[in-house]
Amino acid sequence: MLSLSSAAGRWVLTATILGSGIASIDATVVGIALPAIGRSFGAGLETLQWVVTAYTLTLAGLLLLAGALGDRYGRRRVFVIGVVWFALASVLCGIAPDAATLIAARALQGVGAALLTPGSLAILQASFSPEDRSRAIGAWSGLGGVATAIGPFLGGWLVGLGPDAWRLIFAINVPIAAAVVAIAWRHVPESRDPEATGRVDLPGGILVTAGLMALTYGLIQGNVVALVAGGVLLAVFVWWQTRAPHPMLPLSLFASTQFTATNVVTFFVYGALGGALFLLPIQLQNVSGYSPLEAGVALLPVTVLMLLLSARSGALATRIGPRLQMSAGPIIAGLGMALFARIGPHGDYVTEVLPAVLVLGLGLSATVAPLTATVLAAAPSSHAGMASAVNNDVARAAGLIAVAVLPMAAGITSQAYLDPPRLSAGFHTAVLISAVCCVAAGLLAAVTVRNPRRPAPAPGAPPSVTEEKPWHSCGVDAPPLRTNQPVTDHR
Repeated sequence: MLSLSSAAGRWVLTATILGSGIASIDATVVGIALPAIGRSFGAGLETLQWVVTAYTLTLAGLLLLAGALGDRYGRRRVFVIGVVWFALASVLCGIAPDAATLIAARALQGVGAALLTPGSLAILQASFSPEDRSRAIGAWSGLGGVATAIGPFLGGWLVGLGPDAWRLIFAINVPIAAAVVAIAWRHVPESRDPEATGRVDLPGGILVTAGLMALTYGLIQGNVVALVAGGVLLAVFVWWQTRAPHPMLPLSLFASTQFTATNVVTFFVYGALGGALFLLPIQLQNVSGYSPLEAGVALLPVTVLMLLLSARSGALATRIGPRLQMSAGPIIAGLGMALFARIGPHGDYVTEVLPAVLVLGLGLSATVAPLTATVLAAAPSSHAGMASAVNNDVARAAGLIAVAVLPMAAGITSQAYLDPPRLSAGFHTAVLISAVCCVAAGLLAAVTVRNPRRPAPAPGAPPSVTEEKPWHSCGVDAPPLRTNQPVTDHR
């Protein structure tokens, strides 16, 4: 087992942060480029939705299968394959001659992201010693959040270089991917689930991917038949998981109230975030008159706050438990999203944009690391890859559904997209809906998430022995700090 202070531990952390970072950067950098992509191909709102959702669709549809592959055949192996796949698909995106080709290449990118995303977190869980796991996950969450937030800044600068300069946003993935492969091959230890045997559940993977595809198509196009088909396929997927000899999704994971509740909170928070951040760059550029660079720089304070506070938030959750931050964090983030409703045609940065960005950054900094650590702590470490895949899948599916549904729910039609006043009114409605979802997530966490029980002091031990040690920093399957006291409350 590695320690965070060792050189080997730092190399592992670097590889996982950079690997998951290219997927995170790509997901956000494309948002800033959407208006430029629309102008380049003469595309409307529905096409831009597909540029985003094609990526998220294959990512969400294959995450569970990818998690199972990593647990069975090696997390490092699947992680590296995903990084290489992602880089090659990025090249295809950059040279796409039309919107249809770009959408297809984005779907291929999602496949690579699905292979690398669950592996990055599972590698941390399997590689680090129990006392360093929470800190490693906190650092991964914080620096990964920085990668997500820096995407719009980087994308804005690249897109502003010329009419077709949006293609450069995909080229930046290639050198980063090469560095990740070199580091992972040399420094990342291989790990797998020794209990994972038998064939991979391909029927399950096909069912969940097809179900999400039909559901997304139905939501974007308003096709009732596709909506019904998507619902039926997803229901059949759940049924199949109860009967498959080697299911890709062990439904026993959801026997833990902590695991289930944390994933529901994840759905609301990441759905709100995905929908709002899809529309924000469009609002800033098409309504407030921001350049792509200015729109990207607008979110830079989120980067700074995530960098400064996320690891500290993870450490605080280790000491006091995750309930407080998982309750207050989403509510604070929701307040930030509500403040976005003040952005109008003038879009003054200091008075309209910056307050919302600062509050949103504080909320996300408080939420991300405790949420990630909690969902992993609620599952056996032998299922680390699967637990990570489930949580990531919930987050991606939430964003997928939000991008498909939120514009329509807020009244942003293809016609409204071309009319700045109507677009602005719809944006205000959309961010208020997102704010309500975040507040609901915080209230749900307050009711359902439980802090681990503090171990009782050993007979005759002085009080300082208990007070000086983090009381739930040990790993999921590690022995508790005190005998006969559970580390995690799975009620």
